[in-house]
This record gives sequence, structure tokens and C-alpha cells, in this order.
Amino acid sequence: MAKRICKITAFTLLGIIGTLLIIVLGYVLYLSSHYYRIADNTQLEIINNSKFDASIGNTYQISTYNIGFGAYSQDFSFFMDSGEMKDGTKVYGSGSTAKNAETVKTNTRGVVDICKELNSDFYLFQEVDTIGTRSHNVNQLKMLSEIGNYAYNYAINFHSAYLMYPFNDPHGANTAGVATFSKLKFDSSVRRSYPIDESFPNKFFDLDRCFSVNYINLDNSNKQLVIINSHMSAYDEGGKIRAKQLELLNKVLVEENLKGNYIICGGDFNHDIANSVNYFKSEQKRPEWVFELNDSDLPSGFKFVASTDAATCRSTDMPYKNGVNYTVTLDGFIVSSNILVNSISNLVNGNNIDFMFSDHNPATMNFTLM
Repeated sequence: MAKRICKITAFTLLGIIGTLLIIVLGYVLYLSSHYYRIADNTQLEIINNSKFDASIGNTYQISTYNIGFGAYSQDFSFFMDSGEMKDGTKVYGSGSTAKNAETVKTNTRGVVDICKELNSDFYLFQEVDTIGTRSHNVNQLKMLSEIGNYAYNYAINFHSAYLMYPFNDPHGANTAGVATFSKLKFDSSVRRSYPIDESFPNKFFDLDRCFSVNYINLDNSNKQLVIINSHMSAYDEGGKIRAKQLELLNKVLVEENLKGNYIICGGDFNHDIANSVNYFKSEQKRPEWVFELNDSDLPSGFKFVASTDAATCRSTDMPYKNGVNYTVTLDGFIVSSNILVNSISNLVNGNNIDFMFSDHNPATMNFTLM
């Protein structure tokens, strides 16, 4: 009798293990069947294009803003992030998706209102969802189009199958990207693919990182104004992938500089670009993900333009509280030497919005084409 019970138990366990293996294998096959990378040098569709060219001698304003797929109210933390307080206490993020659709809409409307207040000529947005589990299928690109009469395009950098992790709040299936808005006419726009970690299983969870290169004609020159919208990798142990990404970006900067073009690259660099590692008050230790970049990492004739009048990125391993969370400047611009920078600020008309609608604050630069 005892042997029979043991035999039945063994078969039951084998059946359970076999079923779990089939489920896991089936899920891996599902992820594999949905995995692809968007081709490099893909032309982007330009929506609502303008009819106005840029002019040498004119002054313009550009803002960059990572809007965090609408989830990052001040009480939101992200499950992939962890950190440590200065007293040694470990902290861990918990959220994977926005609380609800209304939260996404509220945060996105807040971004729209801020942009209307800034009234910039160009906007570079990152982490813009068009459809997704994490953003409750709110089309943020459509909402951003309410800023005003801007030409715009959209380069997808995240297109995932349904991600089951974390099990208590699956990140799900999502489509996100970088969106570039302009009061001036895009002559053309192209999506460039960044190198990413394509090892198994990391490739299923990493973004299809990219940057968009946007060309604007000058009405008094045969040169062009080139606006680049970039979002580099964040979760990259050792920074090896980000080094490859910077190598590609620098190559494009050099190519455009040799043409005599006017070049601005803005976005979320996921590196400290303002020597701000220990600048802002915090009760947390410096996170492991904070890498640094400076002008020596750029080609000759280029420089970083970034501000410390406010931080642009907060830690997301805990809900936000001013002076407690670690903060740093990761967002800003790279400019070529033929561009005169008049001002750079992370404030909105003098006010610190203090991560009200995202885990990032916008950075705004006023510049003149010389």
C-alpha cells in the first residue's frame, strides 16, 4: 500500500513538473515568435508637417522631457529599481504599471500644460506609450499632439510581447517610443537603431533602443539644422552597451558635422551629464546605475549643455519626497560649435515642477544658429 502511494505521488509530481516545463517552454516560444528588432535607418512618418524652414541668425527654444509612460506620480516606484539609504536601509520599488488609466491621463495632461507654458519651438519626448498594459492603453502620443500646431514623428523603441513579470503586476505588452515635435518643417526624419543586449533572455526585456535624426532646412543656407532625439540604455551592468551606443551616436555627430550642419542632440542620456552626482541634497547613497559623461566623451567640436538649477531624474526605488530621494541631471543636450547657447534650465519659467508628472523634469535650452 505504501509503495503504491509513493508511486502515485511520484507520478503526480512528475506530471506537475512536466506541465510546468511545457508552460515555460511554450512561453519562451511565444516570446521568441514575437521578438524582432526594427531595421536601422527606417524613415519616419511626419504628421502635420509645417511649411516653415529655419534661419541662420534666428533664436529658438528646445525642450526635452522623459514622460515615464504616464505612471510616475510622486507616489509611484518601479519594480526594477532598488537602492540604499545613507543609514544602510535597503529600499525596493514595487510598481510595474500605472495605477489606472486616469492617472496616465492626468500625468500626460500635466506634461501638455507644462509644454504649453514653455512654448518651445521643439520638444523631444521619451517613454511615450501609444498602447500598452503598463499605461492602460492610453495613447499618449495623441494627447501630446494637443500641445499645439506642431509637426511631429514617432520612433518606436519598445515593442514587447506580454511580459508576465512581476507576477503580481505584469508589465504586459507595450508599444512605446520617442516623439519629436517641431514648429518648423521636417525635411526628413530617420530612426537609427542603438546596439542593445541581445543575449538570452535579456533581449526579451530590453528596449529596442533608438534615436531619431530629424532634418530641417535653412532658408538662407544649403546646410541643415539636425535635431536628434535620443534615449540611451539604463539597466546595463558595467555600461558596456551604453559605450557602444555612445560610439554610434558620436559617429552620427561626426558625419553631420562634416556636412557643416547645425546639430543638437537632446534626450535622456541615462548618464550624469552635468557633474551632478553629489550635487543635490539626498538621504540616499549614490545608485549603481549613475554613470557619468562629459565633453571628453564627445567628438571634437561638440559639448554637453545641462543645468543643475534643478535635477532632471529621481530615484524610483521609493515614492518621491523632496530632499530624500537621490536626484541627478541625466537630461539635456549636445550641441555643435556653430550653435550659440543663450540659456539652459530645468525649471519651467522659473519654477521647479519637482517631478509632479514624471520621474523626470524637463530641460529647456534657448539657442541661436550662428
